[in-house]
Amino acid sequence: MAYILSVGTSLPKHHVDQQAAAQFARSQFKRSFKDIDRLLKAFNNGEIESRQFVQPIDWYQEHHSFEEKNNLYIEKALAHAKEAVFHCLHETAFLKKSVPFDEIDALFFISSTGLSTPSLDAKLMNVLPFSPYTKRVPIWGLGCGGGAAGLSRAYEYIRAYPEAKVLVVACELCSLTFQPQDQSKSNLIGTSLFGDGTAAVLLTGEKAASNYTRLKTVPKVLGTQSVTMKDSEDVMGWDFTANGFRVIFSRDIPSIISGWLKEQVDQFLHQLGFSTEDVSVFLAHPGGKKVIDAYLESLSLQEHQLFSSKEVLKQHGNMSSATVLYVMKHFLEHQSLDAGEVGLCGALGPGFSAELLLMKWEGLS
Repeated sequence: MAYILSVGTSLPKHHVDQQAAAQFARSQFKRSFKDIDRLLKAFNNGEIESRQFVQPIDWYQEHHSFEEKNNLYIEKALAHAKEAVFHCLHETAFLKKSVPFDEIDALFFISSTGLSTPSLDAKLMNVLPFSPYTKRVPIWGLGCGGGAAGLSRAYEYIRAYPEAKVLVVACELCSLTFQPQDQSKSNLIGTSLFGDGTAAVLLTGEKAASNYTRLKTVPKVLGTQSVTMKDSEDVMGWDFTANGFRVIFSRDIPSIISGWLKEQVDQFLHQLGFSTEDVSVFLAHPGGKKVIDAYLESLSLQEHQLFSSKEVLKQHGNMSSATVLYVMKHFLEHQSLDAGEVGLCGALGPGFSAELLLMKWEGLS
């Protein structure tokens, strides 16, 4: 079984509070929407207080070519991935001792907000002292669902190789996809939600977990489920234009969650011998306030079970795939479960799809 031992993060230095973001949106969209003041209420009602971007906010007011934005993506993503991995493998709050880079057996790199070939995991191998025999698994296009999917694929790798140490890195620079000439309502709403962030998670088998963990109890992944809704490709994703990535963001996402997710969660838990009543915490990707509300209602959860998701959304906004890894880190830092308690981790993404993991906390140290 795979144990989640440590999480490291890296945030851009340009911190923008939500009021400043609303003023930016007003300047960008006021000529296209006569009811701009009504639409800007989304910035106040979304329970986001701040976000972080790789460039100063004024930079986004001007048109930049896709080439310029993508080159910046490669530069900044590599720097933040390097920092997140370093923190993950040296985090004294989680680890009794640092994990050597050359002991990492596999590296899963998750992103959907820029392009690079060689992939960014290859570039990361050249700036950190990994073994040249580390297996690289770049995963692109899973959007907000990518962080949870990366954890699932790492769990499956460790089931095959129980002695392995595996890193999952999720890096999303959502701000670099912003197109000022796109005057759609989807782009306006996206401007109220998305931020930039990078996170790295270390998963290992039981032997390494016992040797390294400092935590009283450690989450062990019991199983995972991937599910894709038929004929739902238009719910979220990208359109690709001459100017880069154009956001597709359906207003129906919260209602889709309410009508579809519970069945998937119930089925998944039942297969593993559990029900929602057994779940102590839901470490969910917080797509936005309405998404969190849909989780609470459809799964009959209590506010405290989504506390870390709400806090990450408030402090950082929606960082696409990286967000659920920030939620994991926040929970491990601020809360804990007793041995034997179980928690759910999950995220939704393009497809339309859901990735779910069930975890059980165990005492190893």
